[in-house]
Amino acid sequence: MPKPVVAGLDGSREGLAAAHWAAREALRRGLPLRLVHAWEGLPDRDAAAGLPEVRVPQFQARRVLRAAADQLSELYPQLQIVAEQVRKQPGPALLDEAEHAELLVLGSQGLGSVGGFVAGSVAMSTVAHADRPVVLVRAEETAESEHLPDGTGKPSARTPARDVAVAVDVGGPCDALLEFAFRAAELRRAPLRVVHAWHVPLTEGLPDAGHRARIRQEAERELTALVEPWRRKFPSVFVEETLHEGRPAHVLVRAAAGAGLLVVGRRRRHAAVGSHTGPVAHALIHHVSRPVALVPHD
Repeated sequence: MPKPVVAGLDGSREGLAAAHWAAREALRRGLPLRLVHAWEGLPDRDAAAGLPEVRVPQFQARRVLRAAADQLSELYPQLQIVAEQVRKQPGPALLDEAEHAELLVLGSQGLGSVGGFVAGSVAMSTVAHADRPVVLVRAEETAESEHLPDGTGKPSARTPARDVAVAVDVGGPCDALLEFAFRAAELRRAPLRVVHAWHVPLTEGLPDAGHRARIRQEAERELTALVEPWRRKFPSVFVEETLHEGRPAHVLVRAAAGAGLLVVGRRRRHAAVGSHTGPVAHALIHHVSRPVALVPHD
């Protein structure tokens, strides 16, 4: 059975935007869509049945799921949609869902009117520990914002797709990251912008122009060598390689401007606690307004 694209709902605008983004992504990939809501109710269903403090949030969660499923079914009648209320705490529920998903889609900074499904530390912890790609979506994201404006400058879903941008470190593992990014660009028939931030090591003091040029040239060669096998594997994808001088966390936010999707790597954490995502991913999550896909790697 194919793994679904999973979207977490919590009643927020961000969660609904994530569900719509997930629906479009599921269609692009030819996969089913799974909508989930985690409800922190009492574990004993029979004992909880008569308690208003349990029945009310349960009813609200079901209404959130039903409304989203109905809306998406009307917009995308060809899409297979399953909606389920998960009787677990949000954090464990999200990680379980990610384990069986092609990718997990969450609203970015969704505070949530029903249980805070992706609020604050829960979302960040999920991103930090999930073994599958996680996409974070802002409330303002629409089908039109994935595309370039039309000839009059107005939003349109009929124009070419905005490019996919991927941030790479030529000195680290990039296979999973580049495969996801190239596949995303191929599905969208969009250009792929491969972005690398380089800088002169502090231990080398203040280099002259010639030394700085040699460092940049070496970074260019390494980036080309890194990308070349993926160009051959995805020949239909137009690729632009770009280099920017500076620390990655500082320059990649600006470098990703205008992209329809930003893809960034995240090193897997094997610790049971903590929600650290690394400085680059952290900066991009908080300062990039477009969807950000975080792809785990060892």
